[in-house]
Amino acid sequence: MNARRLVVIGASAGGLDPLRTILSGIPDTFPAAIGIVLHTSPESPGLAPEILDRVSRIPVTTAFDGQRLEAAHAYFAPVDRHLVVEPGHLRVIRGPREHRFRPAIDPLFRSAAQVFGSAAIGVLLSGNLDDGTAGLGAISRLGGTAVVQEPGDAAFPSMVTTAIERLNVDYVLPASGVADLLARLTAEPEKGGPTDVPAQIGIEVDIAKEENPRVAGLEKIGKPSPFACPDCSGVLLEITEGGRIRFRCHTGHACSAESLLAAMNDGVEGAMMAAVRALEEAALLMRSVGAQLHQHEHIDTSRRMFDAADRARTRPNAFASCCSSTSRCTTAATAQRAARCGDRRVQVAALLQSSRRSEEGWQWV
Repeated sequence: MNARRLVVIGASAGGLDPLRTILSGIPDTFPAAIGIVLHTSPESPGLAPEILDRVSRIPVTTAFDGQRLEAAHAYFAPVDRHLVVEPGHLRVIRGPREHRFRPAIDPLFRSAAQVFGSAAIGVLLSGNLDDGTAGLGAISRLGGTAVVQEPGDAAFPSMVTTAIERLNVDYVLPASGVADLLARLTAEPEKGGPTDVPAQIGIEVDIAKEENPRVAGLEKIGKPSPFACPDCSGVLLEITEGGRIRFRCHTGHACSAESLLAAMNDGVEGAMMAAVRALEEAALLMRSVGAQLHQHEHIDTSRRMFDAADRARTRPNAFASCCSSTSRCTTAATAQRAARCGDRRVQVAALLQSSRRSEEGWQWV
C-alpha cells in the first residue's frame, strides 16, 4: 500500500536503544512509512537495520535509491549516504555532509516536510550537538508534527534539548511512549497546513540531492561569513532562519554554530598536539646531540644543548594544558580567555553567548 503519511526519525549517539523501543511497539498495520537516519561512521558495517528488524513487527531494511514508499515499512539510511524523500519514493544520495555527518538528519526531515507537508511526523531522539533541529523546524513550519524524546530519557540529551529550546515542538515524551503516540497520530485525519514550500527549504533539499549549490540558489539565502568550512575550507555562507543562524559552503557542506565550533576545537587541538610532538622531538634531538658532544669532550657546548633540551621539554606541558582548556571554549569564561589570546574561535563562541541575551536578535536557545 502506498504511504500517504510519513514518519521520519533521527538519532545519533545513544539512539539505537530508543529506536529498538519504538520499532518494537509499531503495529504491523501501521498506516505510514517510516524513514530513519542514525549517525554512523563511514566505516560502519551497517548492521543497525538487521538489529532493529529482529525486534520490529514491520520490515526494517536498508533503503536503496528509487525505492517505492510503502506503509508499514521502515527504511534505514545506508552508511555514508543521505536519505531523502521524493513523491512516492526515496533517494539515496552521496550529497555533501551536514553537521559533518552523512547520513545526516536534516536532509531527511527537510525533504519529508517538502513532500508530505502536514502529513509528515518528525521524531528526534538521543544525540550530541544539534543535527535535526533545523529539519524538525521545517516539518513544523509546513504543518507537520514535531515529536522529541524527553531529555531525561536520552543517553545523550544535547540534540533533543536543543530542539525543545529552539522550537515549539508538539510532544516531548520518553521513547517508551512514542510508538503509541505515532499509532494515534497516524490514525487521525490529516491536519491542514501551509501548501507552499518556502524557497529556502527547496534549495537546501536540492543541495542535499547533489545539485550544484550555486545553481540551486545558495547565494539567494545566505551571505558570506568570515568563517571557513570545516570540511573543505571554503567560505561559509551565513543563513538566517527564524532569528537563528547556521552556515553552508559553496560545495554544500552545512553546519550550525555549535558543530562549527566543535570542528574548530578539533582543529586547534590537532595543531597544538602537532606542536607538542615537534617540541618533544626537538628535545630528544638536542639531548642526543648533547650526549655525542659530551663523549667528544665538548663540555660547554654539550651543557648548553642539555639546558636547551630541558627548556623545550617544559613547553609541551603548557601546550597540553592549553589543549585541555580549548575543548571547553563554549563557556563565557573560556571564550574570554580565548579572546585575550587572540583565538578566532571566540567569534563563534560570541555568537553562541550573545544570542542568549535577547529574542530580538539571533536566538540560539
